[in-house]
Amino acid sequence: MMFFRALAFLALTMLPAAAQAADKLVIAFGDSLTAGYRLPPGQGFAPQLEAALRRSGVAARVQNAGVSGDTTAQGKARLAWVLSAAKVKPDLVIVELGANDMLRGLDPERAEANLDAILAELSRRRIRVLLAGMVAAPNLGPDYAKRFNPIYRRLATKYKATLYPFFLEGVVGDRSLHIGDAIHPNARGVAVIVRGIAPHVKSLLG
Repeated sequence: MMFFRALAFLALTMLPAAAQAADKLVIAFGDSLTAGYRLPPGQGFAPQLEAALRRSGVAARVQNAGVSGDTTAQGKARLAWVLSAAKVKPDLVIVELGANDMLRGLDPERAEANLDAILAELSRRRIRVLLAGMVAAPNLGPDYAKRFNPIYRRLATKYKATLYPFFLEGVVGDRSLHIGDAIHPNARGVAVIVRGIAPHVKSLLG
């Protein structure tokens, strides 16, 4: 009898770990927009997306792999480390990079080459991708926008990745959804982003 009680106790203590191991893994690989810049714990993109997925019946962990200030070049440089640190192959990687290249007026062709390298590596590892697009700010002028804006659709087509055309859809232009700098979303702004992108994530997770 004692043996069976001990076995039952062991099974109960292992349930959380087993449940976590069974969860699908989503990596939010990006910059400050996914890192939760200046937001309280639990209010950033990764935790809000994870909560939304769980509410919809999807058992998934969303790992925050966002680094504030990262350009596409910096993202490319740390991709291998992020994937290695995850320990297991992710079920989905959300790639959200390019905003800092754009805000600094960096060469769109260089940004496209960096994103191409990121998607090529994820494709080589047979990891499913959701590519989150960005749109050039109006103050950069129409010529820059003409060179920058199409890179996400081109890359999504090339790698057969799912494209979410504009990560900040529904947030840009609404001051009530920003922390005060007209760039980064507050917790309510993140909730708007999550409402838009979560159905796509859920669909990709099957």
